Amino acid sequence: MAPSVAELLLQRLERAAAGPGGGLCSLEAAAALGLDHQTLVGAVKSLQALGEVIEAEARAATRWELSPEGAEVLRDGSPEVRLFRSLPAEGLPQGEAMKLPGGSVGFSKAMANKWLRLEKGAPGGPRVLRAVAEVQDAVQQSLQRVQRGEAESLPERDRAELKRRKLLLEVTLKSYWIRKGSAFSTAVARPETELTPEMIATGSWRQLPFKPYNFSALGLPPACGHLHPLLKVRSQLRQIFLEMGFTEMPTDNFVESSFWNFDALFQPQQHPARDQHDTFFLQDPAEAPELPAGYTAKVKKVHSQGGYGSQGYKYEWRLEEARRNLLRTHTTSASARMLYQLARQEKFSPVKYFSIDRVFRNESLDATHLAEFHQVEGVVADRGLTLGHLMGTLRQFFTKLGITQLRFKPAYNPYTEPSMEVFSYHEGLKKWVEVGNSGIFRPELLLPMGLPENISVIAWGLSLERPTMIKYGINNIRELVGHRVNLQMVYDSPLCRLDA
Repeated sequence: MAPSVAELLLQRLERAAAGPGGGLCSLEAAAALGLDHQTLVGAVKSLQALGEVIEAEARAATRWELSPEGAEVLRDGSPEVRLFRSLPAEGLPQGEAMKLPGGSVGFSKAMANKWLRLEKGAPGGPRVLRAVAEVQDAVQQSLQRVQRGEAESLPERDRAELKRRKLLLEVTLKSYWIRKGSAFSTAVARPETELTPEMIATGSWRQLPFKPYNFSALGLPPACGHLHPLLKVRSQLRQIFLEMGFTEMPTDNFVESSFWNFDALFQPQQHPARDQHDTFFLQDPAEAPELPAGYTAKVKKVHSQGGYGSQGYKYEWRLEEARRNLLRTHTTSASARMLYQLARQEKFSPVKYFSIDRVFRNESLDATHLAEFHQVEGVVADRGLTLGHLMGTLRQFFTKLGITQLRFKPAYNPYTEPSMEVFSYHEGLKKWVEVGNSGIFRPELLLPMGLPENISVIAWGLSLERPTMIKYGINNIRELVGHRVNLQMVYDSPLCRLDA
């Protein structure tokens, strides 16, 4: 029976010189035994698993090798020299010269070396002519030196040029220096890994070596689910709201009527956001079955005639338009429902609400927009709230998100006045970027509900996807949500920690 690779290695190691420096290089041993180096490395690792039979020290070294293109140049010459030698003495038109061996690659190099000249005014178009009588192929000569193992003697500039032209490769060689271990032996005796019933019955286990158990070894991790990065960031944002004393609103109705999504928020029925190119309207069921009658009448009046100190929009408000069902375009519709319920209580009490849920808009898909996304919204209702309260609350909220540099810019929203866009300084982009929108709900929204006149409601909102993309370094939203999501990214993403 032919000896195994491990036995051949042990036999060769036995003949190696003794002493502190004695041993074998795995590369040299593989060449001497006529084996592939990776095959010998496998034998080394199997011998290491047996205990102290051998000692193996990992080493790494670099060497220069010819690339496939370099091997071709070594055999046939460099493209510029092949072009020069193929060009007849009388020259050729440039188009024909480019078709010669090495023409497409070597022309610019030969021109740079001033081996060729281009006569642009020649009859029939530019003509390529020799500019010197003879040339030496220094590139081929350098590659010959590399082939002889003299790469280190080449000037650094020449090596860099050959590497830039992809003729030379710098290869890292990993090897092992192998020495005899304290339990060295040329006979390979594999220890048993299992105690079988036959060993116990025959008593043979007494004479057999057993592989020691590693009680510190980790077992295989159990297969389990992993939270998507969006859910991780959502969990952190939810915790921030709860720490600030907010109550989560129910937002389980993706299908909403136009009344609650638009009309109750004092958004006119001819507003561009209510067009089909911005909103998904439902065909079945196409209309909401019922709306609160008394409240609907007040909303109609404030839209068409005005009231509560407002002149309204002065148009014919239509109930059929208000009953149209749609996929909600924002979670502010849920805020309107909660405020309406608050107004119906016998005695008003201050509240702080929040929600984090999906909304839908008929957007053009690109790297930062999808037809559905998550909206994060906060609402505070109390007596005497002002713009200062809103700015202070926003600073506290965004500070807990780890965003401390804030700017506020006046803006317009149909249902808030005053309104502000919130900007934060992005250290990576080195500029101010919008992170949210905010404002104070208009009286035309609050008073028809029945809330007292001295009640103010401040609110703000932002998307969940944008901070998630920034946190996890994702540049394309389609790699965060949808069929292009890399599941390995979901497994590998760390816990979300928002530095306050």
